Order: sequence, then C-alpha cells, then structure tokens
Amino acid sequence: MNDKVINFIIEHHMIKEGDRVLVALSGGPDSVCLLHILYSLRDELNISIGAAHINHLLRGEDSFEDEKYVKKVCNELNIPCYVRRVQIEAVAKEKGISSEMAGREARYEFFDEIVKNEGFTKVAIAHNANDQAETVLMRMMRGTGLDGLVGIRPVRDEIFIRPILCLTREEIENYCEYNKLEPRIDRTNLESIYSRNKVRLEMIPFIKRNFNRDIIESLNRLASLASIDSDYIDKSALDIYSDFCIEKSGMIVIKKDAFLVHESLLTRVIRKAIFYVAKATYNYEMKHIYDIIVLQRGSTGKSINIPNNVVVENSYGDIIITIKQNNNHDNKEYVLVKRELSVKNIETFRLEGLLYDVQIEVKQNSKKIDLNSSDLIKYFDYDKIKERIIIRSRKNGDKIKPLGMNGTKKIKDIFIDKKIPNNLRDHIPLVCFDSDIAWIVGVNISDIFKVTNNTKNILQISFKERK
Repeated sequence: MNDKVINFIIEHHMIKEGDRVLVALSGGPDSVCLLHILYSLRDELNISIGAAHINHLLRGEDSFEDEKYVKKVCNELNIPCYVRRVQIEAVAKEKGISSEMAGREARYEFFDEIVKNEGFTKVAIAHNANDQAETVLMRMMRGTGLDGLVGIRPVRDEIFIRPILCLTREEIENYCEYNKLEPRIDRTNLESIYSRNKVRLEMIPFIKRNFNRDIIESLNRLASLASIDSDYIDKSALDIYSDFCIEKSGMIVIKKDAFLVHESLLTRVIRKAIFYVAKATYNYEMKHIYDIIVLQRGSTGKSINIPNNVVVENSYGDIIITIKQNNNHDNKEYVLVKRELSVKNIETFRLEGLLYDVQIEVKQNSKKIDLNSSDLIKYFDYDKIKERIIIRSRKNGDKIKPLGMNGTKKIKDIFIDKKIPNNLRDHIPLVCFDSDIAWIVGVNISDIFKVTNNTKNILQISFKERK
C-alpha cells in the first residue's frame, strides 16, 4: 500500500522535499488512512505533517465524537491539529446554497487560512478510486463533456493533492483494519438519501454484478485517458487565449477572431476568461458558455447576466466580460479647490464606484516630462484652471473639446466610437476643471487645457486601476 501511494505521489509530482503537508482529517476511514500513510512516509519523503478538522455540527453528538477522535489521533502522532466548528446549516441558509456546498466552502476557507498562517505548502485530501468512479459516473449521467470525464484531478492549483486517489475503498478499509486504526463511521454514508450514495450503494454494485466486475478500475482508467486528451486541448486553448484575449483590471475582452477557432478550444478560452473575471468557475455550466457564443453571433450592445454577478456584452463582435458594477454611487463628485494645492503637494484618494484610485500633483514644467507616457497619467496647464478640480461620473449631455479639434463632441458618442462597454460607461471618471471636461480617463483629453511651450506649472493626474 505504501509503495503504491508513494509511486502515485512521484508520478504526479505531488510532494517535494521539505513540504509541510496539511491533511484534511474528517476522522473517517479515507482520511485516517491518508494521514497514517503520509505519517509513515514522512522520513522517506522528508516532509512534516499537520491535520485540519471541520466540525460541521450536522450529526449531533457524533460530530463531537468525530472531533474528539481526530484530536486523539493527532495527539498520539504528536502532530499539530487545527479544529474549527461551523454551523453549516445556518451558513447554507444564509447564503442560499446547499449544505454540501456550504461545507465545501467552509473547509477550503479553513485550509487556505491555515496554509497562510502556519506555513503549510500542500493540503492532502482523501479522495479515493471509488470517489473518482462515482464522480465520473454521475457526470456522465448529466451529459458531461471531456473535462467532466477527467473527474477528480490528483493535483489542483499545485497545492491540493490526493495521494490515495489510486486506492480503492476496499483497500483503504483493509488498511485501517490491519493497522487497528478504528476510524469513525458516518452512518449517513450507508443510506441511499443522496444521489452519490445511490450511485455508491445501488448503481455501482448493480453494474459489478451484471456488466463489469472491474467497473471502478475501468472508470478510473477512463478518467486518466480523458485527462491526457484534456490537458493537450487546454494547452492549445491557452495559446489562443494569449493571442485573442485582453485582460484589463477585472475585465476581459475576447476578440471576435477567437470565435472562429474550433469549438473544443473556444469553450475553454471562454471558461478561462470567466475565471479571470469571477475568480472561480463554480456555478457555471456549458449552457452559460454556449449562451456567450450565441451572444457573440448577435447584435452589438446586447448583454447577458451569468452567475456570480458577471455581465457579458457583445461590443461589435468582441465579447467583454466584467463584474456587474455597483450603481449606488449617486453621481458622487470629488472636488478639490485649486488654492489648496501647491507645487510639490501630492493629493491621493480613492474614488468609490469609479474603478480607480487617483493621485494629483502640481509640478513645474520640464522637458523631461513625457506627456504621453500612459493613458492613465495625463498633464494639464495648471494656470488655466480657475478654481475647482472635479472628478465625477458622466451626466446626460456631457461634451468635451477633444485634443486637436475645434468643436465639441458628446461623451456618449465618444464611448460609442471607442466601443466602451455599456456596463462600464458610468464608472469611467471624468476630470473637470470648473465647468469644462478636461479628461475622459483612459479615453480622451480636452484641447482646452493642453500643455504647451508657454506652460509654467503642470497639473499631473494619475489614475490607478483598482484590482
């Protein structure tokens, strides 16, 4: 058993010398087996071990007995044990999600906190070969694609590892019995009250009896083969993503040419783009991916909402994905009075609701200043400003005299010409000097306040996109 696990660890590059491995320890057979095996291999692998236990408070006294058992095991092995109690049902109700999802979120939040605070480098989770088979089978019944057939990956995000994914449940139970580990048993796992339990207790035994006695091994082999193909397609999709996607401050633009590539690559490009914006791919289904493809084929200006507060807009064939912005900033204005500024005086403040932080500085004109160094840093003739510097969002009827033009142009028309997404237009700051708009940040500046050879004092305004 130890040889099988260590070979699996080496094959998937799970652990390196010096790693501090945090074991997710529920107290059940799988996690106790995992802890025991890693502990017995700690010298060979040159690693240190700790354990983390979440008490979900779902099973009455049994939950506290599980916690007590986990502490006892860790104490006997002389390893650190981190325990947290969470009212999972209350959390699930508050968030409007299932208890299973609430439990998962609570566990991973706990793991992340321990990794950050205690210096662990890996988190070991006790999924086994039966879990893999059940996952693949359930996804097949839902009509999954190739990625779904991959099932549970041995390594995720270079931190979360599954060293006993190569072991069957029978091997784990035999290991626990042989080593007299006496793990805790969750009786709800023996009841056909959840879909996964029905697959485990009814469907897989039926398949074994009537079709394939090695169904666990067969489904794990399917997952392994699917993983090889999926990894290759993912790599190809990454090249396309790099060529056709533009990441910018919490939003992403997928250029229309990306939608000409093969669908198997395009769906992965879109999924990666969603992940960049939403920082997660949970709650997203293939339906949402294909909704975006259909949107791209439609009219410009159309948009759809997908889970996690994400907005997707068609902008002249390009697809722009952003987080829906909070519109409750009430057209707030940020006003600075000119007389309060002086040369070498720097003002810095945050613009709530406008996507940016800003810094304002007055300096003397110099040939060393690069007036076109950045779209988010601009320079103006300070002496042409009469009284006030105002930063605000757009209003109906706003106009600007663009640099190099004699007449004025509506801000709305400039946004349309520049293909600025509708979802972002109210959150782009306008810099005004008294009653004139001097700068549409990141878009255009006014001819009125431009720096010339006769300019003595310069107002430098720098915006920084908020991550």
